[in-house]
Amino acid sequence: MIKGSILAVLCFWILSCAQVPITGRESLHLVPNSDLLRLSLQEYEQVLKKSKLSSDEHAVAMVRRVGLQIARAAEDTLREMGREDQIAGYKWEFNLIEDDKTVNAWVMPGGKAAVYTGILPITKDETGLAVVLGHEVGHALADHGNERMSQALLANFGAMALSTALASRPQVTRDIFMQVYGIGAQVGVLLPFSRLQESEADHMGLILMARAGYDPREAVAFWKRMNEKEGGARPPEFLSTHPAPESRIAAIKGFIPEAMDYYK
Repeated sequence: MIKGSILAVLCFWILSCAQVPITGRESLHLVPNSDLLRLSLQEYEQVLKKSKLSSDEHAVAMVRRVGLQIARAAEDTLREMGREDQIAGYKWEFNLIEDDKTVNAWVMPGGKAAVYTGILPITKDETGLAVVLGHEVGHALADHGNERMSQALLANFGAMALSTALASRPQVTRDIFMQVYGIGAQVGVLLPFSRLQESEADHMGLILMARAGYDPREAVAFWKRMNEKEGGARPPEFLSTHPAPESRIAAIKGFIPEAMDYYK
């Protein structure tokens, strides 16, 4: 009986695993993407209703131009891997929210994205913005949100399905979703993800921005500027869910040669 239970659990975990594009890592996906996409669209519409969209035509055009170029690079990556079926799930949309105090950007499941004006002084130009959007699209392409949502649902509700959690505990479930995707977070672009996922998004982001025609070497300068903005006030790396600045930059430097093959 015990052996049968263990076998059932192992089968459940194996069937719930998915492979991350580019890196090939196996990750846990307990939530059907159709459920996530439905919730994503609902929450995205709510965010846009509550937010003030930027009227700066130049900045808005830049965000959409860079975002769509990164998105096309992501779709090309999936296509080359023989995963065309996943492309249909992305309905890319990039909006610029006018909020100079919020240094943030995020991409929801299905490609619904927001950039806050507070991050533009740090990105400085299109290439800096490509670092941010490459990173965030990397999270989306890797389905890190599904992985985090799966972990959060297990921690809060056991093996309860997302649809059941929404029906029985709608506010708690939506709060988890907002936390997982960093929506409304004001401290950088990295709040909800683990160090492993952050490093993976850095890696994927460099390749995506390079494929989109942006120099991945500029990522080092961006993260240095981000660190200066944060002022160095952070816990030690082993207590943090995010890589310390020195570790992140060192890792990025290690990923750059691979990304440069795509840039060239």
